[in-house]
Parts: sequence; C-alpha cells; structure tokens
Amino acid sequence: MNASPTESRDRVNAIDHQVAHLWMVRTFLKHADEAEDDEELRSVVRDIYDFILAVGPIDDVQDDAVYLKMAKKKLSKLRKATELYEEIQPEVSGHTNFVMAAKSLRLALDAITHIVHPPVA
Repeated sequence: MNASPTESRDRVNAIDHQVAHLWMVRTFLKHADEAEDDEELRSVVRDIYDFILAVGPIDDVQDDAVYLKMAKKKLSKLRKATELYEEIQPEVSGHTNFVMAAKSLRLALDAITHIVHPPVA
C-alpha cells in the first residue's frame, strides 16, 4: 500500500528535522582539532555529509517518493558512519562534546531508520 501524499510529506519533514541534527554533528566533528590527523574521523564526517547532500535541502524536494528512496538508499552508509564513530569516539576524545555527538548521531540515525522503515501495523 502506498502512502498518501500527506503521509509522504510528513515523513520527508521528519527526516529533514533529523538532518538538522546530522548537520550539527558533522559541523562539530569537521571543525574539531582531532579531525586533522584522524582519517577515520574524517571519513565519518564525509559519510554524514554524503547522506545530507543526497537527500538535499527540503525546499528543493519536488517528489517525496524520490527523496524517501534516496534516504533509504543512503541509510546504510549513515549507519556505518554512526557505528564507526561510536567505536572510535572514546579514542578520539572522552570530552562531553564528543560523547554527546555520538549520542546525537545515534538518535538521528535511529529516528531516520524508523521513518524510512516504519513498523508494519
């Protein structure tokens, strides 16, 4: 069963709200001094950006189905980036900012996953 246009738009908007969190995590990690010498951390930053860029700005969305398909396609890359960051974060820094970035990234990933793959009623 296909989602109604309103349901699709609600899902697009919900993902876009999470993209705002992804943007902030990415920006923090990108500008952290720790990223200068850490290739894994830079790859996390690139993969988060890849997801953001793939879905694009919500104001440019002309077809909700295309947006949702792209989010679904790029979700595994975002998942891998999240898992890698969670793994390396203690080595990168134990500072609260880095710990909270890991939590925020995980929360955004989980929310997007739930939106892209809604539970069947």
